[in-house]
Order: sequence, then structure tokens, then C-alpha cells
Amino acid sequence: MNHSGKLGYTQSARRLPARRPQPLMTSFQRSSGRRCLVLGVWLLVVLWGSGAATPLQAQSQASDDPSPHSEATLVSEQDAIVPGEPLTVGLRLNMEEGWHSYWKNPGASGEPTSIDWALPEGYETSGFQWPYPHQIEFGSLISYGYSDEVLLIATVTPPDTLTPGTTATLGGRAKWLICEEICLPAHSDVEVTLPVAEEASPKPGRASAFEAARAKHPKRVSDWSVGAGRSEGRYTLILGAPDGARPDLEGAYFFPAEKSVVDPGAPQPVTRNGDTYTIALRQSEYAQAPADRLRGVLVAPEGTGWDPDGRVRAMQVDVPVDSTLSAADAMGAGASSAGGGLSLPWALAFALVGGVLLNLMPCVFPVLSVKILGFAEEAGGEAGAMRRHGLLFGAGVLGSMWILAGGLLALRAAGSQIGWGFQLQSPIFIALMTMLFFGIGLNLLGAFEVGTTLMGWGGRMEAAASGGGNLSAFLTGVLATVVATPCTAPFMGAALGVALTLSTVGALLIFTALGVGMAAPYVVLSTTPALLDRLPDPGAWMETLKQAFAFPMFATAIWLVWVFGQQTSTGGVAFLLAGLLLLGVAAWIVNRWSAPQLSQTATLVTRGLAGAALVGGIAVAVIGAGSAPAEQQATATATDASGTDTTWRSYAPETIESLRAEGRPVFVDFTAAWCLTCQVNKRRVLTAESVQNAFDEKDVALVRADWTSRDPEITRALESHGRSGVPVYVLYAGDGSEPELLPEVLTEDAVLNALDDLSSTVAATHEPH
Repeated sequence: MNHSGKLGYTQSARRLPARRPQPLMTSFQRSSGRRCLVLGVWLLVVLWGSGAATPLQAQSQASDDPSPHSEATLVSEQDAIVPGEPLTVGLRLNMEEGWHSYWKNPGASGEPTSIDWALPEGYETSGFQWPYPHQIEFGSLISYGYSDEVLLIATVTPPDTLTPGTTATLGGRAKWLICEEICLPAHSDVEVTLPVAEEASPKPGRASAFEAARAKHPKRVSDWSVGAGRSEGRYTLILGAPDGARPDLEGAYFFPAEKSVVDPGAPQPVTRNGDTYTIALRQSEYAQAPADRLRGVLVAPEGTGWDPDGRVRAMQVDVPVDSTLSAADAMGAGASSAGGGLSLPWALAFALVGGVLLNLMPCVFPVLSVKILGFAEEAGGEAGAMRRHGLLFGAGVLGSMWILAGGLLALRAAGSQIGWGFQLQSPIFIALMTMLFFGIGLNLLGAFEVGTTLMGWGGRMEAAASGGGNLSAFLTGVLATVVATPCTAPFMGAALGVALTLSTVGALLIFTALGVGMAAPYVVLSTTPALLDRLPDPGAWMETLKQAFAFPMFATAIWLVWVFGQQTSTGGVAFLLAGLLLLGVAAWIVNRWSAPQLSQTATLVTRGLAGAALVGGIAVAVIGAGSAPAEQQATATATDASGTDTTWRSYAPETIESLRAEGRPVFVDFTAAWCLTCQVNKRRVLTAESVQNAFDEKDVALVRADWTSRDPEITRALESHGRSGVPVYVLYAGDGSEPELLPEVLTEDAVLNALDDLSSTVAATHEPH
């Protein structure tokens, strides 16, 4: 249960200000004072009779009671303190029916009980020994704690210099959170006074309470073997039963000792295969990094124990996590997650369809013009050459897809938090891509011809625009893949999410299916004579078409400059524009002094000048990429007259947690400046008046996770939803239920229908604690 937004007030000790000396009152003042006192008493009686004093009375009672609905006492197991000998004490919490306190890991929300010790000099203490907790449910949110009564045992070691026959007082201030439908902070000064003696005995009547508490302490169990693995953003506990033991562990529950490791609200299905049991645990979406070890308490189902006698119900778990556990093992354990759970055949099918649909995404539009131009120029030519160029284009797509996949998998294996489109998070790569598309545009306008100067090494990609040569067709496929990575198409997101959790072979199979799907339309067209016969014959119109296609390239370059500015600074943009200027100078030199009648010396000079301008432009652009990042302005949370948020908040795990604790629906937009599909969805759908009105009507908190630059926290959040790229849209209902993932290509109806299907919306009327 997440109570972080339910505190009605905060208690604190207050001191009244010291009374200042007052002059003697005159008889008139005393008479006036009496009249005011009588009037005040009369008003109080009237208010009391009308019931208006009830809230005041409740507030007074609350503020006067530092430990509402609960009581704390400090008790000792022994009747005396022995010098130098450890003494067992316990903080006992008694709670009213329906109220609860929290375990050391409170789960979804809450605060663990603590004590600030105030001991005589020379005394040392240990931390609490925590009995295993129980689950506290609030919707789909799960917290861990105690109800009715709990005894938290600690050890106090006195110095060995104490003198028998004296007394000592042990104490401190205990603090805890007491919750039902609201949460109240509580505290109490607790103490116990004991004599100092040569020996001590158990206090009468205390043994049973301490024995009951110890019976709930987790124990190490040697008969069972315990291991842990991690795969697909999930953990798996693997239990090996001792010989002859085959207990029914359905309902066993793992309480992690640390927050933000395991999602407390996720189910923990148990699967048995012979004498091996597996328990699937979903990784917390707020995890900063995968855990190296799983620490916590594994509680057996009611009536079952881990020892032969059935007395040990709570097993202490502290095992390393094996990250090489295969995805198949994790799926076999019954694990599931958003977007995960796809079998390899389904993931391959999704990747194939997603690759085909990727051709329709706006990210690929700049290269579509190159494809169309290639078809038009080769129409009416040799069918064999057309087929060869189609297959080479497909090979370029597959080859570059494998290189991208290999780089992505290698970097992730090295510990980098990256995902699909990772190269576009590098300002240097963006600068080089800007230079490339600007150069392609100049080439299509006829500013220079490929292969005549030192620009030929970079211009061979531009040759794709003129359809000449096998290398041109191959490099067109490479270019198409590079510019496709800013987007994920429908079906593609789930497939990539699975790919990045599989073995290298499985991941490469999925990326291969994605490349095959992307190249398929071009390859099919180039190898189908009936379709080729319908293409118009080349003619003079080709030059006009070629020049017209230069402008999508310039538009792409402008977009990349904008992305570059988001990643760097205005100074960096100036350097990049200067680099484009030098690229233009290089093209002008080639166009102006490339006549065949030039002497060999003049030709070398021309090529040298053009090459120097090109290299200088690239160098200046790269320098700009290293400029200081633009300052990110904090997202202001403006409110309208009704108090509803009207702007987007910046993403942070604690922001999501806080908003969900308030019971508010939350819409998260995972986006990036270099993702054209993201920008189209934002302009066409998310800013639409109908969608904004629906957000306001449902009191939906809007959060934007900007992945333009590398952000491991956002990468981990994407992984928790089974995704590895943007766009991703996640809608959390206000009741704490599982989030809903919306399609990558948004429509107004898709968003409005998702908002209408919200299971419940809890009004955010509580103050966060």
C-alpha cells in the first residue's frame, strides 16, 4: 500500500514562548477581559452544540497523542544487566485493529520502524532482528509490514566496568509510521531500568514473547540449494529440494531486503520441475541497476516449512545473481512482463512485419526519395541489373543491421545502458549525418558529380541518387538502415525488447528478420517483371525529379541541426553550420573548376582545395559536437484555476512513484528529438484539443521522458516495459494496476479510448509525506 500521499498532518514537539512581564491591568481592562472571557465561553458552547468543535477536538487529540492508534514499549528478556554480557531487549509495538507498521523494506511505500538510542556511556547496540512480515494490499500495490503486535529484538552490550548493585536506564526515541487508510507518523520515548548484577535470569512471562518473535526470524537452511538468475529484466529464484522432499510451494513469497530491486506489486508464480522449483520475480521499474545479489526472506506457504519438522517458515536468502540465465529458463518459470513473454517464433514474426512497416515511418522518408529515383532511372533497363541492384540493396540493409545489432549487443554486454537508435544519441554522429544529407542534397541539385574529387569517398553514398553502380545500391541499403533507427514501427518495439534479452544468436535472428522485412518491398519490386513493366521510361523529367528530391535531404539536414542543438548548445550549432558552409565551398570548388581541359597540376590543386574544405568542415562540425550541452530547463508545473496540471513534468522514477501514490493516473511519453515518429505523434495527437481536454478531465499527470541524449535511467525504464527504443507511451491507472502500453503510432482515438478504459481514478486530495 502506498501511503506516501495520505498524511493528514505532521506531529512535532512544540514549546510555548516564554511569557513576557505584563503591566498591571486597570479595572477597566479587567472588566473588559471578564466580558470577553464570558463571550468566548458562550461562543464555545454554541459551537460545541452545533458540532463545529468536533474537527478541532479531533485535531487537538491527534496533536496531543504522539503515538496514535499504537503504543511502543521497551522490554528486556533478562531481569538484570551483567557487566560485559550482551543483553536482549525488544521494542514492542501494539497496534489497534486494522492498523499496521512497516518492515525494514516497506515495499511499495512506508517507513521502517527505528529507534534513536539514548544509552549510558560505553554501551553498544545492534540493529533490529526483523521477523518476517506479511503483505499489505492496496489495489495492486503491495507493502510489507506488521499488524496487531510485533516485537523487534536488539542486543545491547554494556561495558564490563559496571558495578553490581547499581542500576542503569536503557532507552531512546522510537519512531514508526502507523497506517490504515491514512498514515500517521508516530514516536514515543521508551526506556527500561534494570539493576546491575553478577548474573541474570529470564524475566518471568517474557520468554514466550521473545521465543515467538525468534520463531519468525529468517533462518539459514542448509538442506535446500538456492540460486538466482536474471533475464529479460526479471529475476528467477531457483530452489533445489533436499532428497525426498516435494512440498507444495504454491503461495511461497520472496520479501526482498532492499527497495527498488523486485517489484512488490508483481505476482511471484512458482513452477516445479522434479525436485527443482523456480520463482519468477519482476525487476522493479525504479531499479538504478540490476542487482548483483538477491537478499531477503523467502516465506513458505501456510502450514509448510523449510526444515523436516516444518518449524522454519522463513528462509534467509543471500545469493549472487547469474546474469547468464537464459530467457527460456525465465519464461519456463512463468515470468511475464510488458512486451516480454514473446516466444522466439512470435518475436521473429513481429520483427518481420515491423520491418515492412518501418518503410512507412517518417524516419525513412528521406531515403524513400533515393529508392524512387533509383527505380525510375533503371526502368526500361536490363531486368538482370534491376534484380541485382535490388538484392544488393537488401544486402546493404542486412549488413548494416547486423553491424548495428552487434554494436548494440556488445555495448550492452559491457554494461552500457543503451537501446535502439543509440548512435543518434551521439552529437558527433548527428554532425556527420547532417553533413552527409546536406552533401546528398547538393549532389542531387547538380552542384558536383561523384567520383571527380577527393569527395568521392563520402559521395559514393550520394551515387545512390543517380542509380549508378552496384556499390550505389548497396550503400543505399546502408543509408536506409541508418536513418531508420530513430523510429520503431508497430510490432517492432516488442520484438526488439525480446531481442535484447536473448542470447546473441537469438538477438541476431530477430534483427535479421527486421532487416528482411525492411528490404522486402524494394527487393520484391526489383525482382518482379510485371511490376517493373508498369514503371515509366526514363526521360527528361528525371532531372526535374532528381532536383526535387534534394529538398527532402535539406529538410532532413535542418531536422538534424535542431537535434544537434538539443544535445549541445547554440555555440555547437554555429560550429556545425560553419562545417556545412565549408562543405558548400568544397562543392562549389568542384563545380567551378572541374572542367576536363584543366591541366594535371590545376586538377590536383582543385582537388586539394576541395578536400581541405571538406576535411575542415568535418573537423569544425566535430568540434561543435564537443561543446557543452544545452542547459535543461526544469519543467514548470503550472496549474489552472481548478488546480489541474497543464504542463509536462520531466521524468524521474520518484516522480512516477509519487504521482501513483497519490492515486492519480499518469501518462508517460518516452520520446527523443531525433525520433520523427515521436515528433509527429506529439504535434498531431498529444497536443490535440480533444486529447488535452481528456487529460484534464481525468486529472492525468503528464510526464515526458526525453531520451535525446543518453540517459541510463530512462533506458532502464524502457526495459521494464519490454522496450528498447522510442516512441513508447505508457498509461498508469489511478488504482495502482498494471500500466497499459499504447501503440507506437498514436491516434486521437487510441489515446481517448485508453483514457476511457481507466479502471478507476483516485482523486489526488492527500498531501505527500
